[in-house]
Amino acid sequence: MSLLGRSLRAAVCAFVVLCGSVAAVSTADAEPSCHPQGRALRYVVAFDRGTTEAEARTAIADGCGSTTIYYPQIAVAVATSADRDFAELVRPAAAFSAQAERLAVQRANGTPSAKAAPARAGLEPTDPAKVDTADRTGEQWDMREIGADKARVIERGSSDVVVGVLDSGVDAAHPDLTTALDPGKSAGCLTGVPDRNWTATTSVHGTHVAGIIAAADDGKGVTGVAPGVRIASVKVIDDRGYADPEAAVCGLMWAVSQRMAVTNSSYFVDPWSLSCAHDDKRGVVNEVMARAVEYATSAGTLNVAAATNEAVELAPSARSGARTQAEGCQALPAGLRDVVAVSSVSAERVKAGYSSYGLGVIAVTAPGGEAGRCVLSTVPGGYAPLCGTSMAAPHVAGVAALLASEHPGYGARQLKRTLDAQAAPIACPADYDLTGDGSQDAYCTGYAGFNGFYGHGMVDALAAVAPRQPGANAAR
Repeated sequence: MSLLGRSLRAAVCAFVVLCGSVAAVSTADAEPSCHPQGRALRYVVAFDRGTTEAEARTAIADGCGSTTIYYPQIAVAVATSADRDFAELVRPAAAFSAQAERLAVQRANGTPSAKAAPARAGLEPTDPAKVDTADRTGEQWDMREIGADKARVIERGSSDVVVGVLDSGVDAAHPDLTTALDPGKSAGCLTGVPDRNWTATTSVHGTHVAGIIAAADDGKGVTGVAPGVRIASVKVIDDRGYADPEAAVCGLMWAVSQRMAVTNSSYFVDPWSLSCAHDDKRGVVNEVMARAVEYATSAGTLNVAAATNEAVELAPSARSGARTQAEGCQALPAGLRDVVAVSSVSAERVKAGYSSYGLGVIAVTAPGGEAGRCVLSTVPGGYAPLCGTSMAAPHVAGVAALLASEHPGYGARQLKRTLDAQAAPIACPADYDLTGDGSQDAYCTGYAGFNGFYGHGMVDALAAVAPRQPGANAAR
């Protein structure tokens, strides 16, 4: 077995000790009440807090399913079942399957959805010798906007700080990432259980996010916000672009088991882009995600998340049991308490037209770019510009990593409070008519120090390593 294989196996063993034993999926003997219907589907199952692993496994078996893993700290299981009635049979627990939901939509529509189409084409392996070595930091307007270029002269970040890139996988061969990437702390989570499949396979997304956080400061290519910290690739987005609840929960629990200081979630939990109606199904997803985030936060891991590119107003959530009580739309994980939700601005410091927003949801803002001036970062084979809240969030994760480097005793909530306090306020725009048709494209509520477009303001990397003096001008 390779050194990488042994390292990951040891990490998985440590994870199992912390998070519960992993049982190989097996087909339970069918009982008269079971109705197998073909291939087994994955479910997340939320039990009452305090439910033991033995009780959870028994309930899942009685419901015609098999337990894949159980997280006793949050009383959430990942299970498989080929029974069409599993979600009802496993009661009083609450179960949900993103796979089953997508199949139901496909059957109702008569054709597969666009996102359920065959997997994307695979990525070409990166040849480090062919990656452009030109210094492209002059093109990184985004880093100058948050003061990261000045901050790294003072503090590049500590190698003791690990940032989990919960995404589509990271290119392990990219020369700007090899020093920062920690294979031993990386894992794939697509099945809800950590494994070795953490590299980028069909999407450049995770590699781009990783570069914004920690691309090397070596005079070549681009440089990240915190080039001295380490990153771990935690693959939660599959080859079709889905981030299912079981993968997201696994990613957060793995991050805690590996003592990561920060995680970045530039995705929304599928099968819905946003939850704008709060029925029981969405309630289950909200509950398992909320428990995982709450546990991660209490364990010291701060989660930073993109606000999504749906250009809608997000509502703060209040949880009661497994049901979300909110008006408007909710993004998961961005809309959850304790998550640092990040909106996106253009190079002109104006909310990007695609960026979702919402008073009480958005914590801070960061550069995500607009068409024609996007964010340059690493991709397999080289570098490319991309726009989105997916690009804004890792700027904040990088700044949080700098804070964690400067203040190793800070917990997740203290990191969040400091990010908020150090942000440079941006007032609501007097006119937000992006199309020029005389109508406002979105409405910003709040005041200069805290509003729905920008939260507490622009994240500030320089303030993280050299705090501003009271009354100092925050403008750059």
